[in-house]
Order: sequence, then C-alpha cells, then structure tokens
Amino acid sequence: MLYIGSHVGFNKNSQLLGSVLEASSYGANTFMFYTGAPQNTMRYPIDDKLTNEAIKKMKEVGINFSKVVVHAPYIINLCNEANFDFSVSFLKGEVERVSKLGVKYMVLHPGSHVGLGIDKGIENIISGLNLVLDGKTDVTILLETMAGKGSEVGSTMDEIKRIIDGVKDKSHIGVCLDTCHLNDAGYSMEDFDKYLDEFDKIIGIDKIGCIHINDSKNILSSHKDRHENIGFGTLGFDNLIKIIYNERLGEIPRILETPYVDREYPPYKYEIEMIRNKKFDENLINKIKQS
Repeated sequence: MLYIGSHVGFNKNSQLLGSVLEASSYGANTFMFYTGAPQNTMRYPIDDKLTNEAIKKMKEVGINFSKVVVHAPYIINLCNEANFDFSVSFLKGEVERVSKLGVKYMVLHPGSHVGLGIDKGIENIISGLNLVLDGKTDVTILLETMAGKGSEVGSTMDEIKRIIDGVKDKSHIGVCLDTCHLNDAGYSMEDFDKYLDEFDKIIGIDKIGCIHINDSKNILSSHKDRHENIGFGTLGFDNLIKIIYNERLGEIPRILETPYVDREYPPYKYEIEMIRNKKFDENLINKIKQS
C-alpha cells in the first residue's frame, strides 16, 4: 500500500487530534508534524485525552498510526559545540514527547558544523546521539539527507554512514531521504534505482524509514535547498512518480513538504490527488488558489 501524506500543524488546543483532522482533509493516510514551533523552545504538556481521541479518529479515517512521523525542531544542532548541551537536552525532551504521543519515528537534521569542519561535526553528532539514544527509548531517529547548504553535515552517503556507524544503538537510528535535498546535493533523481543501489551498498535500504517528496527549484548540485510543488520544479512529475511508487521503498511513509501557494494556500490535497491519479495537472496552482 502507498502511504502518502504531508506536513501538518500541531497546536496547543487540538494537538494530535487537530493534526489528524488536517491530514484527513487532504486525503492522506499518514502525516508528519512538529510537537511545537520548530524555531523556538516553547512547548506545552501533551494531552493524553486528545491523543487517545486522535488515535480513535485515525482508525475511522484510514490513517495508519504506525506510519506517522515527527520532525525534530530546527534549533537542534548537535554539531555546534557552543550549544551542544542545549541541543542534547532539548532533543531528549522531544524524544520523550514523541514517545508519549506513541509515535515511533522522528526526523532530525544532522546539523551544521559552523566552521568546525566535517570530521569534528560528525564526531559531535555521534556523541550527541549516543547521549540521546541511551537504550531506554522506543523512538527511532531518522537522519535527513541534506542539500549541503553552508556547513550542513549529511549531504553525502558517506557522511550519513559515518554517523550511523558511530551510534551504539543502531536499532534506533535510520535515514529520511529528501528528494529535493538529494538533487541539490548532487544525486540525480532521474535514475532512482541507481541511487538506491548505491545507498544499499553503503548504508542499507533497510535503514530508510521515511522519504520527503519534494520537487526542487534548483538544478543538480546547487546546494541551495529550495522546495517546489510537485511537477513544477527541476525533478519533474514523472521522476517523482517513479520514486513515490518504487517498490523497493515498500510501505515507508512518503511525506510532502512542498510550499504553500503564494504562502497562503496548502497544496497537499491536490498534490496527493494528482499523485494517486499518476497524472500531472499543469493547472494545479490555479486550482489551489481558486479553492
């Protein structure tokens, strides 16, 4: 079965239940969310009643709870020594919140070394992850493949592999592929099976726990990380459909992080419909604006 969804909101009053209702309105059968604002530390207690209502609602609307994913906030940077203790502590707290919600997977940006260099950055990431994945959590952290913008770590298979190799609890570490990031990092998405062959050889396909489906505004190897709506970027609709329906990815969740149209209109309902129909609609943007 294809599990396709998008990023959705998570607010104080409705929490996970609100996330489920939003995902359902898009015709999704999975989704991804932040447990609070990704740019700050403001967090509120998890409401178990709302969580239980959300789990019940997921069963009613056909969303598979086991495929739901949380994204860690951007302010966590395990590479940065100046904020290392904060990042470890905050990530631990996020893992605890995710576990309390009953979600099993959390996507994490590896971080930016901000001048320390790749080797030291990777060393710091490994140290941080080993403090967080202490053998007591049931949450798996998925390292996201990055575009290589600035001093980002994790834009190559080798960097991701080095991090995974250094993590002691390998049963709770994995990878989240991002199609836009892969393109911008220099991996062509025109022959995705070739990419998977290399990934399987170096890391192992079994380590892939999620894939972010995004078109890109940028050419190959641009190292810019600017997402585009499905079919309107340099990757193209046909390539993305081949990736989405690639049987080697099994039933891992496919998550859209494409931009709002005019920063106002969510595209996900229409993109999911287009993906399920496997037919590109060149009038999609206008349809979204008029909806």
